[in-house]
Amino acid sequence: MSSAPSLSGQFYQSGLVQKLDRWLNAMPHPLVVIEIAPTHAAAARWGKAGGNLDSYAVEPVAEGAIAASPVDANIVKADAVRSALRRVLGRVPARGHDVALLIPDPVVRVFILPFESFPRGADEALPLLRWRLKKSVPFDVDETVVSWMRQTGRDGNLEILAAVARRRIVREYEEIAESLEAHVGVVMSSTLATLPLLEDRGATLLVRMSGRALTTVIVQSGNLCVYRSTEMPLEAGLLDPQTMLDEIFPAIAYYQDTWGGTIDRARLSGLGAREELFRRALTGELKVSVGTLAESEGARVLESSAKDLLQLNLDALVGWNLNGGA
Repeated sequence: MSSAPSLSGQFYQSGLVQKLDRWLNAMPHPLVVIEIAPTHAAAARWGKAGGNLDSYAVEPVAEGAIAASPVDANIVKADAVRSALRRVLGRVPARGHDVALLIPDPVVRVFILPFESFPRGADEALPLLRWRLKKSVPFDVDETVVSWMRQTGRDGNLEILAAVARRRIVREYEEIAESLEAHVGVVMSSTLATLPLLEDRGATLLVRMSGRALTTVIVQSGNLCVYRSTEMPLEAGLLDPQTMLDEIFPAIAYYQDTWGGTIDRARLSGLGAREELFRRALTGELKVSVGTLAESEGARVLESSAKDLLQLNLDALVGWNLNGGA
């Protein structure tokens, strides 16, 4: 069984999503957060007072050591991943402590489901969700960990945001952390952890790459409207901007058709040295302000050391601290 009771126990209570209800299950908020990604392992320890950054570390993960997938085994070279994380935890001690564990986006499927009514009790809600998701996930829903929350849709209808992952794949990541004597209390996908950095007004498009995973998110005034994660043919450093645009446009079209609105701004993350190229391409198509997560309203209130993490594409570690679940 997973040492973390679910993918996450609540959604965010600060920044972007002040208007969203709590997840039905309360979530702890460890001060140490670990991210295991196909390209790197990283960790940060946040202070109790004011959420200042006490320490952080990041180390590259050997190419091919992690193959992020919702279905198949992810940890291809466990020793290489463990070695990178050991070096990280040598500078951000987590031995014997509860930690939050952030895992690659492709592992976690996120759904926005309309309901006329939805049970409050988990004993009734979980079977209903698994039945609803049965034909939507590429694995047996009975082997999943599921977390959910409520939000109000455009027409005032009830929507359930559900995060779903295959239990044995989540365990692969937990076991790496546990082998280094870190106690996993919460598991979440890295982009979900990043969301508190976004603006809490109008409609914001987030385009975030980690390895070859491109995740497209659209939020509007506290509602998660679109969430789409796709494996791209190349990493950002080799990806043609038009290929990225072709992937993003269906999400934008869906948002416009469903919510009847337009995008007010876009935020980018993980595009590396070619960020300016992607920025110009997206600006030319959307005709809106396009900037990095470091330029978002959520980032303006950060202390300088936390802003440094954004420059290193460690936005998920910063977003976790803004979660406000403590």
